[in-house]
Amino acid sequence: MVKAKYQGVLDLGQQLNIQDGDVSEENGTLKIKGTAQTQYEKNQLWDKIKEIGGESPSDIVADINVADTSFYHKHVVKSGESLSKIAKHYYGDPMKYKAIFEANTGILKNPDVIHPDQELIIPNL
Repeated sequence: MVKAKYQGVLDLGQQLNIQDGDVSEENGTLKIKGTAQTQYEKNQLWDKIKEIGGESPSDIVADINVADTSFYHKHVVKSGESLSKIAKHYYGDPMKYKAIFEANTGILKNPDVIHPDQELIIPNL
């Protein structure tokens, strides 16, 4: 029953390709574990858990590790995006575009010029 309640979390885990995933139900508590590629993906899972179960759900226990903690996420640029738009998406603050630019000076020469399909490192702040 609790598994059905959190099906959205399990579906998101599949979409994100969470590795070493394990799901079990014990005494009305759902236990999930696995490894997300990035901290951003782990945060997405926790946000979904809180969306369904509230801020401190008592019917789910999640043990989610992160495979690579050297950066927050990798982002593939889409048409129409800017560094400030990307910064707003990941950090909630468009002015943090400078951190993204600095983390990608190997491929970016100007913070105002990015191209679709470029893969950018989104750094930990």
